Amino acid sequence: MTYIVYDLEMTVRRKKGQVAEIIEIGAAKVKVLEGVPTIVDTFQTFVRPVVVPQLSEDTTSFTGITQDDVAGASTLRDAIRGFVEWIGPEEYYLCAWGPDDHRQLVQECREQKIETGWILNHNNLQKMLSKTFKLEKHQQMGLKNALEMLEIPFVGSHHRAMDDAVNTAQILVKLFDQLQFRRNKLSEEPKLESEIVYKTDHYENLPFAALAKLFPDERKSSKP
Repeated sequence: MTYIVYDLEMTVRRKKGQVAEIIEIGAAKVKVLEGVPTIVDTFQTFVRPVVVPQLSEDTTSFTGITQDDVAGASTLRDAIRGFVEWIGPEEYYLCAWGPDDHRQLVQECREQKIETGWILNHNNLQKMLSKTFKLEKHQQMGLKNALEMLEIPFVGSHHRAMDDAVNTAQILVKLFDQLQFRRNKLSEEPKLESEIVYKTDHYENLPFAALAKLFPDERKSSKP
């Protein structure tokens, strides 16, 4: 089993009606090696926004991501293709800190008609930590506070996808024996259909078997 801890950075929206778009995907891959959970690989890619291609000053200030970073970046479809290929063929849990990245990912994939079948076995590590330490619902911890509580030094820069993913993965590694991961399918999460995003049963899992259908081969479609 592989544990994929991912983080998204989005464009900042300050006003009603503004759209948040994914502009960076970062992830850390955790495997159990000789009984010890270990971060074995990382993934990072910028994503070019398409609804509002120009990044706002708020977005650059908050994330440190510049217009040059995203101008030549992949579209979300190609970024997701690379991400799924990096995840690999083994069965996996997808893990994120809090519910927002999951909702944003699903929402944008659905809006752009990108296959979502690979978004499965999703676990909210923030919620799992709260359950482990018996915190009340209103006591959901931010990533920084959780790291401090667990005496894990933060590495890298805040609000950068790969750094946040790696730091979140450190929490997973430290609490691994206390966490209970759940299997699920996206269709089992109906609330995602209507929720608007942005803030700060075993079954067969073969993401690559369906990958060809998810991302049509443009070369074939261009033939006469």
